[in-house]
Amino acid sequence: MSAVPRFEKSGRAEKPSGRFRRMLGRLSSSQEDLESEELRNDAHASGCTRISECTDRQIVKVTGTLRTVTLRPRAGVPALEAELFDGTAPLDVVWLGRRSIVGIEPGRKLIASGRIAMSHGRRVLFNPKYELRPLGKE
Repeated sequence: MSAVPRFEKSGRAEKPSGRFRRMLGRLSSSQEDLESEELRNDAHASGCTRISECTDRQIVKVTGTLRTVTLRPRAGVPALEAELFDGTAPLDVVWLGRRSIVGIEPGRKLIASGRIAMSHGRRVLFNPKYELRPLGKE
């Protein structure tokens, strides 16, 4: 018996359900969508807060992948800035007084914890405690 889309009473087709729907969804998704879904699942599995759910002045533990890492001085003090992405929203992670940190590089996964601040409409985590995740088959 083949998978046939189900119909509502109004006559509009619903999305096929089950394994077929998941397979079809994966085939039609972009690589970025698939990576975002994987990151969201990682955050949930590790007991971390999703970045999109973080609010100003909240103490959080978040996880994700570093998308960018730049050296950007703030008020004359060196500052290492990285953008952490967990599949829901970006978070700027800033280490004040640091020019570089071994292991902090684009593509690296990490868990960071600290107090969220809002700066120019973006979530920022200053000088967080962090744990680098092991490099896998990336």
